[in-house]
Amino acid sequence: MSDLAERLDAAARDGVAIPQIVSAAGLDAADAYTVQEALVARRLARGERLVGIKLGLTSRAKMAQVGVDEVIWGRLTDAMAIADGATVDTSGYIHPRIEPEVAFLLDASGNATAVAPALEIIDSRYADFKFSLADVIADNSSAAAFAIGDWKPLPGGLDNLGVLLEVDGRVVQIGSTAAILGDPRRAVSWGVRLAGKVDPGWVLLAGAATAAVPLAPGVHVRAVVEGLGTVAVRTA
Repeated sequence: MSDLAERLDAAARDGVAIPQIVSAAGLDAADAYTVQEALVARRLARGERLVGIKLGLTSRAKMAQVGVDEVIWGRLTDAMAIADGATVDTSGYIHPRIEPEVAFLLDASGNATAVAPALEIIDSRYADFKFSLADVIADNSSAAAFAIGDWKPLPGGLDNLGVLLEVDGRVVQIGSTAAILGDPRRAVSWGVRLAGKVDPGWVLLAGAATAAVPLAPGVHVRAVVEGLGTVAVRTA
């Protein structure tokens, strides 16, 4: 499986799409997570460090968009983090998309201690952004980059907050936090259970509140989450 991880790693580093190599090899989801671990291990060997986890396919919109129906998870490293308001160079991505999310800050026991609005850039390394469940899991659940707004204490409710995704001041997606497993707080227990272990200070991205939109260079993207605030990035 190390050869599959090597090919996925090269695709991400070179910004060149590859075929659906994991499903073609007849691997299942359990095998795919082994590939994912080997893939991220290559990044860690280059000096990156783990800073959190992400959930994927936690909304009906995302499941429909990619044609699969199971919650998945991936690993986040410090090299994927973008400061709120910073500019990200999209030239190294293959076909990037961006989506509004809710992020949680975790303690050593896997409990959420704070919450913030977030943006995640996803970028499947497969041709035409098409893949099976095993393919996307092995590809670290399409993780590419993320930005997080200001952390806030956990409010009494997070289950039905309005979410907007804006590109150059124009609203392109409207959603609700209810799209994330009915309540994004459920993502915390899901994520900790799937990952098996978390470290204090890790970030958990709960999943998208809307479908992802293509990310072009030269735009300003902002997510607005009712009661939580905003987070934004520019692209070059």
